[in-house]
Amino acid sequence: MFFKQLATKEASLSYFFGCATVAKAVAVDVVAGDEQWFIDEAKKAGVSITHVIDTHVHADHYSGGRKLAQMLGAPYCLHESDKDFVKFDYMPLRDGQKLDLGNVQVEVLHTPGHTADSVCLLVTDLRRGGAPWFVVTGDTLFVGAVGRPDLAGREREMAGQLYDSLQAKLMGLPADLEIYPGHQAGSACGVGLSGKPSSTIGFEKRWNPALSMSREDFIAELTREIPPRPADMDRMVAANIAA
Repeated sequence: MFFKQLATKEASLSYFFGCATVAKAVAVDVVAGDEQWFIDEAKKAGVSITHVIDTHVHADHYSGGRKLAQMLGAPYCLHESDKDFVKFDYMPLRDGQKLDLGNVQVEVLHTPGHTADSVCLLVTDLRRGGAPWFVVTGDTLFVGAVGRPDLAGREREMAGQLYDSLQAKLMGLPADLEIYPGHQAGSACGVGLSGKPSSTIGFEKRWNPALSMSREDFIAELTREIPPRPADMDRMVAANIAA
């Protein structure tokens, strides 16, 4: 397995990983302007990018995912719940779906809360064993923080969904499982994010304050002081869903 994390604009983190044996890779949360980096990295690795995935429709930056997919002739992927929201065709992802990249297996986890369409990607390298190695958490779980629930409105409802997603889909994963989030410190998509670009489930369980709260306290804390919306949010969302 090969794996690369790209720190980019708006404190965003993008990912490129896959299986060299069968020459297949995925690109995750590509930021506009970084498309050529993924093409160059794929060429250096001698692989084809078979899926371009956004973990959700982004509100804090312009996505380069659809453009990269068009440049490569690869499918652009979002969760299936976006079918009535976005204005273009895409490959729908569903909860529990598995993407086969040879020795690398990617399982889709639907984790609504930050947005209704949020997904995490649970990744296993079969050459190391059958247990998952890491999870790309998008804007659901950060290092030291969790995603904000208010961008789509209905913040108390969405905060409850986020709590349920974290507890049902992520907190039951092995303690030594690595997490790779969609942002680090400086992002407008959460409060209190660490500048460290990775962690583990066990470390977050112990030190991330949001993960030890009751559901009621979690909702109250996440909705107590709503931070300002990302600059140009409406324009960015409109561009990311436009035909």
